[in-house]
Amino acid sequence: MVACGLDFGTSNTTLGITTADGPALIALEGSSVTIPSAIFYTPNGAPPAVGRAAIRSYVDGNNGRLMRSLKSVLGSSLINESTAIGRGRVSFRDVISQYVDIIKKQAEATSGVEIDAVVHGRPVHFVDSDPDGDRKAEEALEAIAQEVGFKHISFQYEPIAAALDYERQVNHEEVALIADIGGGTSDFSIVRLGPERRHKADRIDDILANDGIRIGGTDFDHYLSIGTAMPLLGFGTGMKRAGLPVPGGYYHDLATWSAINRLYESGVMRQLHEVRREAQHPELIERLIHVVEEHGGHRLAIDIEAAKIALSDEPQVQVLLDWIESGLAMNVDRTVLVDKTRGLADKIAARIGDCLRDAGLGPNAIDAVFLTGGSTRLAHVHAAILGTVPDARVVDGDTFGSVGTGLTIDAATRYGVVAA
Repeated sequence: MVACGLDFGTSNTTLGITTADGPALIALEGSSVTIPSAIFYTPNGAPPAVGRAAIRSYVDGNNGRLMRSLKSVLGSSLINESTAIGRGRVSFRDVISQYVDIIKKQAEATSGVEIDAVVHGRPVHFVDSDPDGDRKAEEALEAIAQEVGFKHISFQYEPIAAALDYERQVNHEEVALIADIGGGTSDFSIVRLGPERRHKADRIDDILANDGIRIGGTDFDHYLSIGTAMPLLGFGTGMKRAGLPVPGGYYHDLATWSAINRLYESGVMRQLHEVRREAQHPELIERLIHVVEEHGGHRLAIDIEAAKIALSDEPQVQVLLDWIESGLAMNVDRTVLVDKTRGLADKIAARIGDCLRDAGLGPNAIDAVFLTGGSTRLAHVHAAILGTVPDARVVDGDTFGSVGTGLTIDAATRYGVVAA
């Protein structure tokens, strides 16, 4: 039997198998072991492209439909909705199924082995404060795994998987806080780790607490977009009728990766032209109409995401938006990013506090904090996490690979697999 660890993430995906040298992530796109969770459909019915190829097809202006942040629809009402692809429609559930199927086939082609079993990563909570929605999300992901050909399917919390990866470098027993700030969720585990524990098949007694919150990198994108780009398209301006604002729903959909395609549904363009006629600043609404007409929502989201990432290292970045209107650009300061998303960082820190209370531990009982996930690179998020456990040793994991590696370790333990 060959088993894999599959980290199907909101922003990126990895898949690993056990080799003679230990757990290894498989190259899924060229030489890269990390592939964006994106799929691009063409209206002519050709097989969809995934990953960087999907994003490239979209950015190059090819006719078709890009979809990203696929995992975000799990546990939401969107999972049962469909979107227009060419002259037909496809459900979001089927989109996820096609994406996972392509990833599985690519991994098998690269590794030269048929993969029978999977340990799927999952957030601690797909949906906050909704056990029924959480259960349905896992059930949907399990059914999809069966559809694409996995014969044995199990799940592991993503922060526990990251802990298994970190444990390989631990040379003495310690209590660690694992913080995984992914694209869609922030997940935390407090785990007792050590060289004498790492070979135990059952680690339930070593898990002191698990918690999570549905806040991730895409939420930071959303708040940054709403605060910077959307006012350039008319957000926050008024209608000619006194006291009536321009409807905000269009902008919130445009700033939300998983909701962008709603703007391309029939009837929306007619509504936007009506808004333009009655708006105090029709020239701004004209920019919004141009973005929607050109199916440029994901392009704008990519620009905002790139700005957010750049602000991890630079105090200010310029975002060129001349594809919307000649000469249009905006400068974004790191202070703006912090101001617009400070509340998200505070909620992440508060949930870590809940996790510590669930474990019955004070901040000084944590020996190390292990960080993984792209949004841990944001300075104010990093500081918010460390502020909850100020005396802990800080260990930066593989930003995008720790969870997938840990899931692969778990797969080898669960299924007793022989190295591929």
